[in-house]
Amino acid sequence: MSKRMSRLLGFAALCVAGAAAAQQPSPAPLPELPASVLPPALPWSGSSEKLIAGKDDPWITPAEQAGFATTPRYAEVEAWLKRLDAASPLISLESFGRTGEGRDMLLVRASKGRDASGAAKPDVLVQAGIHAGEIDGKDAGLMLLRDIALRGKDGLLDKVDLVFVPVYNIDGHEQMSRWNFPALRGPAEKGYVGNSRNINLNRDYAKADAPETRAMIGLLRRLDPILYVDCHVSDGFDMQYDISFTYAGWGRYAYHRATADWLQDRFGPNVTAALEKAGHIPTIYPSPIDTREPTRGIRQAPEGPRYSTGYGDFIGVPTVLVENHMMKPYRQRVLGTYVLLEAALKLAGQDADMIARAKASDRASRPGEMLTRWKPAAQPIGWIEQFKGVAFDTYVSPATGRREQKWLGRPVHWRMPIIGQEPVEQVRLPKAWWVPAAQADVIDRLALHGIRYAVLDAPRTLALDRVRLVDPRSMPVRDARIPLETQLRHETVTETLPAGTVRISADQPLGLLAAALLEPESQDSFLAWGFFPEILAAPSGAEDFVRAPMVEALLERGAEVRAAFQAKLAADPDFAADADARLDWLYGQLPDRSPHHLIYPVRRER
Repeated sequence: MSKRMSRLLGFAALCVAGAAAAQQPSPAPLPELPASVLPPALPWSGSSEKLIAGKDDPWITPAEQAGFATTPRYAEVEAWLKRLDAASPLISLESFGRTGEGRDMLLVRASKGRDASGAAKPDVLVQAGIHAGEIDGKDAGLMLLRDIALRGKDGLLDKVDLVFVPVYNIDGHEQMSRWNFPALRGPAEKGYVGNSRNINLNRDYAKADAPETRAMIGLLRRLDPILYVDCHVSDGFDMQYDISFTYAGWGRYAYHRATADWLQDRFGPNVTAALEKAGHIPTIYPSPIDTREPTRGIRQAPEGPRYSTGYGDFIGVPTVLVENHMMKPYRQRVLGTYVLLEAALKLAGQDADMIARAKASDRASRPGEMLTRWKPAAQPIGWIEQFKGVAFDTYVSPATGRREQKWLGRPVHWRMPIIGQEPVEQVRLPKAWWVPAAQADVIDRLALHGIRYAVLDAPRTLALDRVRLVDPRSMPVRDARIPLETQLRHETVTETLPAGTVRISADQPLGLLAAALLEPESQDSFLAWGFFPEILAAPSGAEDFVRAPMVEALLERGAEVRAAFQAKLAADPDFAADADARLDWLYGQLPDRSPHHLIYPVRRER
């Protein structure tokens, strides 16, 4: 049969198959699901309701116009802000980056200009929509900008500028669906948690894989704000509180104490008072130990620089995480966010000099150790005697076959333990880290973060700490990375480092951030995030008739290897019965078989 005839017959067969498939009955449509399965909302009213514009107000925001039933698309937000920019000299817009899908990342600056001495005023940076379905901050920010620009609240700009990013994760924002963030009581459609590559941007500050993250880090370095506010909505369990907020390590476990103390001593009490005055019920964000049994307590723990709050702590910028309660109506959440942001601007203006001193103090500090592993403390570190909870019952679900919660919408009070953490592992920081010139991806990120380094202009011989991986395991994919778990073995070596090797001193304002990225034990290190897959590749081998006598000699002469081999044979019968596994394991014990295999490429200068 000719090739042409074969192709024709194949095409005819496809057509017949397609016609047959077209005649098959369509699958039955899914039954209509309820618009909401959320528990009853608690009644609420407060003086912040007076912030809502009237229906005939020409500057009503899209969310207000919709009665907070919906939130506007990005194009509508941009158009509204451009109109505000044209109407007020206090407002200006600019792009500070581009998303993965090529959208301009927009910021709004609200400013009266320089102060009386001609100096630029410090910035308060507020971002919304890093998780694009948690979008309360966007609509609250639009209302606040309007009132600053046109409704007499420009006094908030007397001592500070406001820089507002209405949507951080724009690509995720535009993937709106009613199925995104189903636990949130409004708006009707919400954006997606990840960006266009499904990277969770609030896990990306340290590794900086996403273009959005890289743009935000650049903005943080340019502004060096006196306050950074990141607007979210919580998950968890039902409660009476509507607006909550927190800081890195809940303040208690922050690495930089001066800025943490300002957040705890000044920000928390002032913002709480403003929210309560406006009729809201605020609290420090209660991160639950177990949502099924809320009375087991709330967690306080250290944070790494993958998160906005952790990153702010590591770079010495006071950073606040706003976590509105998911089951409160969207209208109530937006109004609470407005009150919080207005109070934050007032306080930042009042305390600008105090914050500047705190930042300088933190950046002058040089911590000698860094906590890398921790575990829940055996005993509570405190109690909340009257936690404002909501009653719940349980029922046997026909879907899961187990008892599920059913929240009843009835206020109750619980006595809640606060579960802190105790150290498991701390590392002593070295004088410096040495990164090979070939690790361009790592060096690029160090430069992006603003971490200072020097480049070796001639070879140099040093005694160094070298780290060997022991039993490394690749973990499930997370945020476009394959994280690595491994045990580590430190060994002292003398090496000659070639010209071009990069030295990162720990003695610098961002030394702690450098440690988080380069110390191999760190949970946010480049190693932990899987930046060095090449070191997992086994070196080239040899024929078994060559390898066998080599490892036989190793067994004969190496008492330590011989003891470890005998122990492994005794403990693992499968290994003992597998000749190839035995040979591979012993061959792997040969010294200096590869300069790369299971060797962390970054050296530590003690």
